[in-house]
Amino acid sequence: RNFYYITMLRDPVSRYLSEWKHVQRGATWKTSLHMCDGRSPTPDELPTCYEGDDWSGVSLQEFMDCSYNLASNRQVRMLADLSLVGCYNLTFMNESERNMILLQSAKNNLKNMAFFGLTEFQRKTQYLFERTFNLKFISPFTQFNVTRASNVDIGEDVRQRIEELNFLDMQLYDYAKDLFLQRFQYSKQEEHQKNRLKRREERRLLREQRAHQWPREEAAEVAVTEDYNSQVARW
Repeated sequence: RNFYYITMLRDPVSRYLSEWKHVQRGATWKTSLHMCDGRSPTPDELPTCYEGDDWSGVSLQEFMDCSYNLASNRQVRMLADLSLVGCYNLTFMNESERNMILLQSAKNNLKNMAFFGLTEFQRKTQYLFERTFNLKFISPFTQFNVTRASNVDIGEDVRQRIEELNFLDMQLYDYAKDLFLQRFQYSKQEEHQKNRLKRREERRLLREQRAHQWPREEAAEVAVTEDYNSQVARW
C-alpha cells in the first residue's frame, strides 16, 4: 500500500477564532501526548492555560493573553519537525532562530506532501485532489463562508493582535496560498493541453477514416458505370 500525507490549511485568523470558540464550549486536548523525540513535554516546558477540567467560557482576551496557548501558530507547529528546535524546550535556542527553523521546516514538509488544500478554496481543492489521486467525488465541495469564526465581530486592533500571535502561520499561509494557486494553474494548463492533444488525435483518426471510405466509394461508382456501359452495348 502507498500512504500519502495530506493536509488542509485555513486562514490563520479564522482558524484561531474557531479554536477559541471550540475551547470556549469546553473542548480540551488532554489526551494529546505531544510526543517529540520519544517523550512528552514536561509541565515546565508546556504549562496549562487554565485550572480545572476545561477552559469553557474563556473570553477572547484571556485566550490571547496566555503565552503558552498552543492555538498560536498551530499550523506551523503541526507541520514542522519539532525535534529540530528541541521540541517544547524553549531554552534550547533563541526565539528568533527557533521561529525561522520552524517556519522553514513547515514550508518544506508542506511542499513535499502529495496534496494539500485550502479551506477558503473548496472547489479548487476538490479539483486538485481529484487530479492528484485520479479520484472523483460523488458531489461537489461546497464553500461555506459563514462559520462560527466569521460570526465573531472583532475590531481591527484585535485582528492585528491575532495576526501578531500567529505571525508564523500568517507567513506559512501566504506561502501555501501561492504554491496552491501555482499547482492549480499548472494542473489546469496540463488538462487543457491534454484535451487539445486528444481533440487533435480525434481529428486525425476522423481524416484517416474518411480517406479509407473515399476509395471504396470511387470503386463502387466505376463498377456501376462499367456494368451500365456493357449492358448498353449488349442491348
